[in-house]
Amino acid sequence: MIEVEVFGASLALEAPAPQEIARLCTQAAASRGIEQGHVAIEFVDARRIEQLNRTYREKPAPTDVLSFPVDGVEPALPRELGDIVICPELTADLREALVHGMLHLLGMDHETDGGEMLALQRELLDRAQA
Repeated sequence: MIEVEVFGASLALEAPAPQEIARLCTQAAASRGIEQGHVAIEFVDARRIEQLNRTYREKPAPTDVLSFPVDGVEPALPRELGDIVICPELTADLREALVHGMLHLLGMDHETDGGEMLALQRELLDRAQA
């Protein structure tokens, strides 16, 4: 099971229900062979995500979603996967941002993988709607 903690949900008026957030995160993790872990999701405003983007990616602009995987020695279960930060006001689809952020936490990178991550993202979202 993937344990999910959500912070700042009041900033995301159209946020999926907590059960759907957990289901989307669990499906994304399962697609990469991970069945147990913990992820924190925080909804923030444009100013905060711009600060994070500048600090951690050296990009002085806001963005829709950032992922911060946990590095280092494998902790005891449940495995700490990392944090996903989402700016609802810059995100067209919060469900897509959740799956996108999870896939980044799990090591995927759409900038270098020849389309594999985005194809898997589409497949997971299609499957979730079926």
